Amino acid sequence: MTTTAEPTTHEIGNARTRKEDARLITGRTRYTDSITPSGTLHLAVVRSPLAHATITNIDTEAARSAPGVFGVYTAADLGAEAIGLPCAWPITPDQKAPQRPLLAVNTVHFAGEGVAVVVARTAAEARDAVELVEIDYDLLDPVLDMEAAAADGANLVHPDLGTNVSATWVFDSAEAGTGNSVADAIAAAEADPDQVVVKRRFRQQRLIPAFMEPRSVVVDPTGEQITMWSSTQVPHILRTMTTVTTGIPESKLRVIAPDVGGGFGGKIGVVPEEMLCVLVAQKLGKPVKWTETRSESLLAAHHGRDQIQDITITAKKDGTVTGLDVHLLADMGAYLGLVGPGVPILGAFMFNSIYKFPAYRFTCRNVFTTKTLTDAYRGAGRPEATFAVERIMDELADELGRDPLELREQNWISHEEFPFTTVCGLTYDTGNYEAATAKATELFDYAGLRREQEERRRNNDPVQLGIGISTFTEMCGLAPSRVLGSLSYGAGGWEAASIRMLATGKVEVITGTSGHGQGHETAFSQIVADQLGVPFEDVEVLHGDTQISPKGLDTYGSRSLVVGGIAIVKAAEKVVAKARKLAAHLLEASEDDIEFSNGVFSVKGTDKGKAIQELAFAAFMAHDYPEDMEPSLDSDAVFDPENFSFPHGTHLAAMEVDTETGRVKLRHYVCVDDVGTVVNPLIVEGQVHGGLAQGIAQALFEEANYDEQGTLVNGTFVDYTLPSAADLPSFTTGVSSNPATSNPLGVKGVGEAGTIASTPAIMNGVIDALRHLGVNEVEMPATPQRVWRAIQEAQGRSTQETPIDTHSPGAGLGSIDPNNPQGEVQ
Repeated sequence: MTTTAEPTTHEIGNARTRKEDARLITGRTRYTDSITPSGTLHLAVVRSPLAHATITNIDTEAARSAPGVFGVYTAADLGAEAIGLPCAWPITPDQKAPQRPLLAVNTVHFAGEGVAVVVARTAAEARDAVELVEIDYDLLDPVLDMEAAAADGANLVHPDLGTNVSATWVFDSAEAGTGNSVADAIAAAEADPDQVVVKRRFRQQRLIPAFMEPRSVVVDPTGEQITMWSSTQVPHILRTMTTVTTGIPESKLRVIAPDVGGGFGGKIGVVPEEMLCVLVAQKLGKPVKWTETRSESLLAAHHGRDQIQDITITAKKDGTVTGLDVHLLADMGAYLGLVGPGVPILGAFMFNSIYKFPAYRFTCRNVFTTKTLTDAYRGAGRPEATFAVERIMDELADELGRDPLELREQNWISHEEFPFTTVCGLTYDTGNYEAATAKATELFDYAGLRREQEERRRNNDPVQLGIGISTFTEMCGLAPSRVLGSLSYGAGGWEAASIRMLATGKVEVITGTSGHGQGHETAFSQIVADQLGVPFEDVEVLHGDTQISPKGLDTYGSRSLVVGGIAIVKAAEKVVAKARKLAAHLLEASEDDIEFSNGVFSVKGTDKGKAIQELAFAAFMAHDYPEDMEPSLDSDAVFDPENFSFPHGTHLAAMEVDTETGRVKLRHYVCVDDVGTVVNPLIVEGQVHGGLAQGIAQALFEEANYDEQGTLVNGTFVDYTLPSAADLPSFTTGVSSNPATSNPLGVKGVGEAGTIASTPAIMNGVIDALRHLGVNEVEMPATPQRVWRAIQEAQGRSTQETPIDTHSPGAGLGSIDPNNPQGEVQ
């Protein structure tokens, strides 16, 4: 293949400020809710207040008569009884998958499920009329506990399925031929006094993606095509799934994702409200808009995580690990999301992480409950896996009396061993865990903090210091298609790109990925500027519209750069190949004698040359070009990688824990990440910071809580605690770069790394501060009350009274309030 010469514009590696930020931060953009075609009607959803109940009657008369109301519709009114939302990831052939209706038909299965919709002239009138719809229910027992739900004889969420277990998925290294038998490793360790077995149970609490912009959709049926605007991460997948769901020909449907205010996986689904807007718009022949309230978002948009992890690790007493056994229960909620069943399976390949386990077994049961469904949330399976293996490595270190960092290093894949095929069959192409760790420990002052920790313990200081460690890797760039096919994933993993060389010398780049805050337009402009030798400012990146970008598989799984970016590189290579041919013709030289550098094609050994912009204009004019060439430099490419990419890093957290009040403070955080070639350091640092905030939030702040009846009790930002900038320190970040060999740029991906690594670092730090007091587990989030109770229980003291921290500056921040049962930071 013809490839470009080494670029000399040097945009890659340049800390460019983001192109897209000017319109975003000044409000000169349009989000979906800003779009209101002429004659738009507004839709609101009547939602069940109950988690599990039979619908006995729906009375819509009062709502129909309300001011501004055009109609009130149930599933029967819309002919939607037979329409179910798709699940694109059947992880086993016998997976139990109930139809997820657009509106409940006879039974509601979670609090927040839609039962009817109201359509009115304004959004306020629609919401007011929702209150007038009267629904009679017969209450059914909710199903809330995963273990109880999976047990024989359990109350069933979907009685017609005969079970609450949707699927059981197993990977066994002995059966797969990638390693030894875990059963043998456990039996040998239990029988051998020179080996140890450590078992722990960890809980991944339920989280809410909490994106900045609420979900919104507008459907306009009045043109030759139906046009849908949606705040989505997946416009191409949404178009295909809308066709599958409603029967609208794909060619008659245009989907646009305008600027999207964050997603974190929370906008990866195809949701009932999108399909309801399509049906109602078709029925009325008018544009229809729905924008959720924040409470609706927290209640009914999909949640993330929610797993019980039973982990067994075996090792020799010299510290060498011999086996890892993982048993998961994963809460799917009431229905299966678009890719929800596969989220734990992505984690299956990461529990072994960076360690040389000779035996590994993973067993997962996906379970239905009467809660909001779960699906992808930043990291999607890999944070759960990293948390478990990094926590169990700390527990093993404690069992053996070893420094946890030294124990990790003993069991790492060393840098000389790359490429390395793991016990689950993945091949890691590059990495250097030693270098990242050496840099991180130096920035962190690991030895000095260990000395301080010992001093505080000797002095019985009420505020103890803990050091949290997370050495991680992840598989990202969701692809390749063949691997996804082997896992029964319902789509490919390729990505498409086009490059248009305009007559005026400017460049349009069309990508099938769809940005929602990551900096695509900036990073892709830098790549193209280097590949084609054109000014950064002359590159325009277009995306998020299936009319403009007809091919694509969108944005999730840290795939935008490592898959979408490489498709752009491949398209650029084709542009250069065409331009070289045209340059040779115009310069009356052989193609072999044409050199390309800094945007100029020249004849070797002469000063004769043509800039790529000149060639674009020549192709446009088409007055003189080779007979076997089309008069265009425009090029398309589709890239399907051979392998995942494997970023890695070392994250260290210094945690201070007040043993009298349970208050936790993150004092210092250092991370050194290997994300391969860095296209834009500013964007990378921003992605890392954002990821750290979300991972730290899981450890210390966030949890979706349900009461005994299955009602979400913290469904507002008053109750669902998110960290602010004041709750987090300044992070110290660094890079240890080992370019990937799986793509020509050497990039690895960074969007989820911070979230994946930070949660176990924080929790290991909290427990490290308290381990000498007998504490070896605190359930997340590690609120002051939970930490305090863990200390009391470990010391054999009563937990009936809860302390109030009145002596600290700003008392109440992290203090204990008996009326705040979870002990959230207020």
